[in-house]
Amino acid sequence: MEISFVRIDDRLIHGQVATVWVKETKCNKIIAVSDEVAADTLRKTLLLQVSPPGIKAYVVTIDKAIEAYNNPKYADFKTLFLFTNPTDVVRVVEGGVPFKSVNVGGMCYKEGKTQITGAVSVDKQDVEAFRKLHEKGIELEIRKVASDPKVNLMSKIQDL
Repeated sequence: MEISFVRIDDRLIHGQVATVWVKETKCNKIIAVSDEVAADTLRKTLLLQVSPPGIKAYVVTIDKAIEAYNNPKYADFKTLFLFTNPTDVVRVVEGGVPFKSVNVGGMCYKEGKTQITGAVSVDKQDVEAFRKLHEKGIELEIRKVASDPKVNLMSKIQDL
């Protein structure tokens, strides 16, 4: 399986992903990875319905994503991985999936989170997960759309 792109966006598949990122990354599959969403039949069904034409999408658990990455049956997949949070990314990386770069596109503000850009808010658990990914040498960049300049996420959380 070729990893075309890895993105954290708590909305998972939506307009920007379907129209911009799919074309930009030239993927042929989208795998949304979330134990929570995979267990939510309604949300899973809605996500699969908004997948762009010609692109097969899957909503899977973290364990299933790791298993799929290692299965030669999926060798022709050029995959755009989507996550809702960095903690799930850490679990997949620790499961043996070699991500080199993670794009952070959207993590909405909720009580207890600190807004670090207009579209990204983090809490203590998120910061800890991002630091683990950074320590593994994984690039962490913030961009909503492909034409935006890359912003180094670590520079935004260094004082948190």
